[in-house]
Amino acid sequence: MRKGFILSAAAGIIAAILLGLFINPWWYLLLAVVLPLTILGIGDMIQTKHSIMRTYPVLGRMRYWMEALRPKMYQYFVESDIDGRPINRIDRSTIYQRAKQETDTMPFGTQLDVYAEGYEWMSHSIASKDFTKLDHAPRVTIGNKDCKYPYSASIFNVSAMSFGSLSPNAIEALNAGAKIGNFAHNTGEGGISPYHLKHGGDIIWQIGTGYFGCRDDEGNFSPEVFKQNVDKPQIKMVELKISQGAKPGHGGILPASKNTPEIAAIRHVKPGTTVASPPYHSAFDSPVGLVKFIKQLRELSGGKPVGFKLCVGRKNEFIGICKAMIELDCYPDFITVDGGEGGTGAAPQEFSNYVGAPLLDGLAFVHNMLTGFGIRQHIKVIASGKILSGFHMVRAVALGADACNSARAMMMAIGCIQALQCNTNKCPTGVATQNPALAVGLVVSDKKHRVANYHDDTVKTFVELLGAAGIEDYKKLTRSHIYRRVFMNEVRTFEDIFPSVPTNCMLDNCVPDRYKQDYDMAYAEKWG
Repeated sequence: MRKGFILSAAAGIIAAILLGLFINPWWYLLLAVVLPLTILGIGDMIQTKHSIMRTYPVLGRMRYWMEALRPKMYQYFVESDIDGRPINRIDRSTIYQRAKQETDTMPFGTQLDVYAEGYEWMSHSIASKDFTKLDHAPRVTIGNKDCKYPYSASIFNVSAMSFGSLSPNAIEALNAGAKIGNFAHNTGEGGISPYHLKHGGDIIWQIGTGYFGCRDDEGNFSPEVFKQNVDKPQIKMVELKISQGAKPGHGGILPASKNTPEIAAIRHVKPGTTVASPPYHSAFDSPVGLVKFIKQLRELSGGKPVGFKLCVGRKNEFIGICKAMIELDCYPDFITVDGGEGGTGAAPQEFSNYVGAPLLDGLAFVHNMLTGFGIRQHIKVIASGKILSGFHMVRAVALGADACNSARAMMMAIGCIQALQCNTNKCPTGVATQNPALAVGLVVSDKKHRVANYHDDTVKTFVELLGAAGIEDYKKLTRSHIYRRVFMNEVRTFEDIFPSVPTNCMLDNCVPDRYKQDYDMAYAEKWG
């Protein structure tokens, strides 16, 4: 790394001089090799745009040379359903190109097999709208009847990633980018760090089962500590994490190698130890208890929007939450629906791959339940789980989302190359590490603009897709706008695959057959 390069370069120069002076003058020719490499390496360490080159002088250039040897159009994410069959491929270089303000168009048409099972597309209109005349930065107001300080949110925000999981530089870059682009930055469950507050970007404070940033010495929720932190003006909303897509029902994990004294002080835990959050909340033990806790958080916050995040599991439990809301006439201001395919850091393989409903299934279900119980108007729904592109946003909104969050793509905007070292503290780009020698490669002053650029261009593309569909207001997107090839010779709309439900149907003794068993097993007073 940087220190090793400096020592090696100094040793090479000194050796060449000494060998030339005392052994043979021909050794001075070694300087013709060492000096240019030293100058090149110093230039790499000084520059701020390329994390790998900054951290690994000279050697880091090999990555960019190899990258240039292959067409960027073949750099793909491959999304899969639960059986591993390909659903869609997204050119990951689009994220980098948008972040760097490079062209993100592609030659020779689609590179996808449009006749493959799982291929998705949206319908366009002959009467399309002029994109230049549409609102390029649509927003949604989050806050219901019990909220005193509704928040006007961008429809695209930074999803939950904790300080501890990410480096100080990464947190700063994300928050500073959110400040530039006027969107929100979710803290993740690791608490509020100075790096979240330094640049003044809007914050969604996430509280998990460990109650980091609002816990007492025994690890229980502390109303007093919560009140001290929630009053910070940068905190616009509070999100209670019930479960997350990467490891639903498991609780968060912070490896011991990442648990520095600074992080331990913020979380109020012992440094150098693996921190495993409990798999369940100790502050409540029933749907009614959850709703009452949300009400308590809103009151303690002075009326800021409060919601919860979950990956859908047992459907009767969510139905029980809906029953509790109606019973108490108290509603969260928002619900964030995470997908089982989500997650950016450490998670057991079986939990990551086989636990929790995928985003589309969970999102459609949550929207249907809120609509069926006649309470959708009180609650905004946020989609989170591999939201990478404008089309992903269209797809989520069509299923019922009011806004979207992204973690993976935001990490890539600040330099993540998917080295898959997130859980080892050895991230080479300085994104997911607490090693200062690696984090130094991520320069906040450069990467914050990339975050803002990626957000801005993705939202604009989302709006441009709306225009192509002949829609001016994204709220008019429906499930009938999205198509999926389910077999070679059969295509269905999302309305066919994820049928909608009539308003109030869960209250009028008209519960759809597919939800009847879960409805009968749902209770407001206990988890089913």
